[in-house]
Amino acid sequence: MSCDSSESYPAGPRERAGSASWSGYHRALRVLRRACRWQRRVATFAALGYFAVFLALSVEAPGFMARPALGGLPTGLLLALAQVPVTWLAVVLFEYAAKRYVDPLAHRVSGYGRPAGGDGQPPA
Repeated sequence: MSCDSSESYPAGPRERAGSASWSGYHRALRVLRRACRWQRRVATFAALGYFAVFLALSVEAPGFMARPALGGLPTGLLLALAQVPVTWLAVVLFEYAAKRYVDPLAHRVSGYGRPAGGDGQPPA
């Protein structure tokens, strides 16, 4: 569940007509946080999802895991060894997503000055 609840509630008494809007620094920071959360979830589910499938197969289908596969090695051993490239792939995708989506957002947020009393504006 997300900690960002600004979209799920209508404007309350705190948000008056003259108050700062969700543009600029605050909006960019919210988008950056959302992108970081999404990136962590995807990478975690990629690595842990494969491991959970491996564990489930080990418990529920021991005959399948003991069946010989390539070169006479048991299927369970091959699936266990495949966890290394799956984890590597999750790390590579994490880095790619960071460079493609999160880093530009971080650069945009760093372009704003920290707001003193209101909304930060990018330096001129």
